Amino acid sequence: MARILIVYSTTDGHTREICNRLRKVIEQHEHQVTLAPIAEVADADLEPCDKVVVGASIRYGKHSPLVVDFIERNAQVLNRKTSAFFSVSVVARKPEKNQPHTNPYVRRLLGKISWRPREVAVFAGKIDYPSYGFLDRMIIRGIMWLTGGPTDPKAVVEFTDWRQVEAFGGLIARM
Repeated sequence: MARILIVYSTTDGHTREICNRLRKVIEQHEHQVTLAPIAEVADADLEPCDKVVVGASIRYGKHSPLVVDFIERNAQVLNRKTSAFFSVSVVARKPEKNQPHTNPYVRRLLGKISWRPREVAVFAGKIDYPSYGFLDRMIIRGIMWLTGGPTDPKAVVEFTDWRQVEAFGGLIARM
């Protein structure tokens, strides 16, 4: 039984939902999983963990600075441990941007950090216009209009492939 820490950064809660699904899959393999927002474990000791997974959402083309800071502060430990990273973004709804080597946000992040996770995944996110404030709703609708996505201000559209998430959970359990 491994002790696995999953830390995450979420903007609207969907990355947390993905983490909960990962936890469910990993626990089916008899591992102990701790799930925590990245802000709560910013200074945590990662040594007791057997594996560390970092999950991060994208908003306006960027991962949260908290994610980059956490990774940089813990890069030596993360590189010694069995570790994984996943990113969640609506741009990953497009087949040509749903892999780590084709997703511009993941490529940019991995290019500027010293951590080299053993496994990396990209998951398509969710649009929930009714939950956004006015400005976010307008900006995201504009981005979706430019990129051929949904623009109905009442739309809630989930692009996540949950089988892909569950497969990644199984991969984490076996690594």
